[in-house]
Amino acid sequence: MEVEKFVNFKEKVVRNVSKVIVGKEEAIEIVTVAFICGGHVLIEDIPGVGKTMLIRAFSNTIGCEFKRIQFTPDLLPSDLTGINFYNQKTFDFDFKKGPLFSNIVLADEINRATPRTQSSLLEAMEEKQITIDGVTRKLDDPFMVLATQNPIESYGTFPLPEAQMDRFFMRISMGYPKHDEEIEIIMKFKDENPIEGIEKIIGREEIEYVRSNYHNVSASKDVVEYLMSIIEGTRNNEKIQVGVSPRGTLALFKACQAYAAINGRDFMIPEDVKKIAPFVLNHRVVIKGINRGSSVFELINSIINNLATPVEKIH
Repeated sequence: MEVEKFVNFKEKVVRNVSKVIVGKEEAIEIVTVAFICGGHVLIEDIPGVGKTMLIRAFSNTIGCEFKRIQFTPDLLPSDLTGINFYNQKTFDFDFKKGPLFSNIVLADEINRATPRTQSSLLEAMEEKQITIDGVTRKLDDPFMVLATQNPIESYGTFPLPEAQMDRFFMRISMGYPKHDEEIEIIMKFKDENPIEGIEKIIGREEIEYVRSNYHNVSASKDVVEYLMSIIEGTRNNEKIQVGVSPRGTLALFKACQAYAAINGRDFMIPEDVKKIAPFVLNHRVVIKGINRGSSVFELINSIINNLATPVEKIH
């Protein structure tokens, strides 16, 4: 595999999206890793920090078809998947595709939809297909759901169940910009919205190459053992009720492969695991009641920091 292509892919995406999203290179990299791996991302943060803008800028950069769905309590599953309707001209049923038949889908405020509507995403996110009236239709490739939700507002919301959360490859948070970064944001947006100037700079061939070759990144036995020790640490922690599932283990391994590739390596190192693990695992654990107020990110990091990092030759 040519790691230079992965590095160029990341640098082009980060540089282009950063024209709109200031000081959030890490978040852009994480979204890029998830895209390469064919995963979905839940962006959880307060309103106004740039969640939707990040998704729009990323979609424009890679030049994929983009659809936005505003989730509300009255949204129906058919509003997402599509519906068969009777065509009086042909005297037959025709299928009208829903917005899930797209490449990049923004599920805005996903926790405002009812559980029934939320569950309509399960098959699409896991199997990249939709079954309607007994007919299964494959979704476009690439297919990625980028969902947002406000973690501090509970009125009129329906918390995502564990099965739905586990379908997300990663969960990230944007956070407030720094002082100088916010001044830069003011200067960028004072005249017009710069999102309109974000154009496609990634070709289809580049997308296909990174998505089909990231799995060629190798991992030594020591690194895999280190990864597994983190997973087992979530299952044996007294503050955690339910640890990471094997689906989470595979997701972490894939994410580490992609992260190594975009950083110019065809092999994984322990630092890849340490960097990526909190984003992949934080939403895959269930915290016991007395500890729910503590940060899951901090808990995952504490598990990692309490483990010995492999130092011997790994490649």
